[in-house]
Amino acid sequence: MRIVLAPGDGIGPEVVAAARRVLDAVAGDLEYEEQLVGGASIDARGTALTPEALEACRAADAVLLGAVGGPKWDTTDPAKPRPEQGLLGLRSGLGLFANLRPVRPLPALYDASPLRREVIERTDMLVVRELTGGIYFGDKGRKDGRAHDVCSYSESEIERIARVGFKSARSRVTSVDKANVLETSRLWREVVARVHAQEFPNIELEHLLVDNAAMRLVAAPRHFDVLLTENMFGDILSDEAAMLTGSIGMLPSASLGAAGPGVFEPVHGSAPDIAGQGSANPLAAILSAALLLRHGLQREDAAAKVESAVDRALDAGLRTRDLGGDATTAEATDAVMEALT
Repeated sequence: MRIVLAPGDGIGPEVVAAARRVLDAVAGDLEYEEQLVGGASIDARGTALTPEALEACRAADAVLLGAVGGPKWDTTDPAKPRPEQGLLGLRSGLGLFANLRPVRPLPALYDASPLRREVIERTDMLVVRELTGGIYFGDKGRKDGRAHDVCSYSESEIERIARVGFKSARSRVTSVDKANVLETSRLWREVVARVHAQEFPNIELEHLLVDNAAMRLVAAPRHFDVLLTENMFGDILSDEAAMLTGSIGMLPSASLGAAGPGVFEPVHGSAPDIAGQGSANPLAAILSAALLLRHGLQREDAAAKVESAVDRALDAGLRTRDLGGDATTAEATDAVMEALT
């Protein structure tokens, strides 16, 4: 099986290299090829994602992405390329409509969270975010001192992500919208309710407005099983949920479609302020590699082995800088490798 590595920008190359070390230890038969994406691709090719890089990703079994972006490429000029276009291009080009972000604070890190231990303990939720619709992919532009970004959803787009949410749930799906204001949210609520009634009546369904959901995430996170959201709301809420784990450096993600390769990446950004210093937390990338094994290659045993090794390393005292310690990227990776044996 062939994996495309897309390290990207900032700390991306550092954490992807760490994740590959772990993959080599549990799945030594994998083959790799590297492709440029994001700012690195802009510098080398003039665009955030070349057709050749996209085609290489289509031909692979899975893609492991680091991070894209940084102040070097920041611009408000709509005519200039931006690193994020590479990520959006991968999602649309590979048909990746479902983003899965598991949020499970580990007991060893309960005290690293800004929330009290008794609030976060036993939290185990999955954020299911629609990934190829909504305001990020709608028509956008500027004219005569005005700007617009169109948010649009079709019934079919909502139906397919709703099914992913219900199939992933143990007992409850919390569907997030802004149905008191937005017409797209009213359609979202109607379609999710219909899919629930017709196909998943044994799963509990509740609807929450996005502002209420944001409050509940920090007040009672144990309440959530599956949090089902549209694109922008999911982007924001999943980053908020990351802090339950103690650091956004702990949160992995999987982006999946109906067929073809998925993209697996840490939720954190490129962190250009610490790039090249060897201090980045590689655990989210390593846990993303576990999701790659599970969802991309159907190797559940290897995925569970990686996740268990991360747990054991943290139980043994591993703490990177973002978790209040001083372990380097290499030391954190070594700790996980040792726990694999």
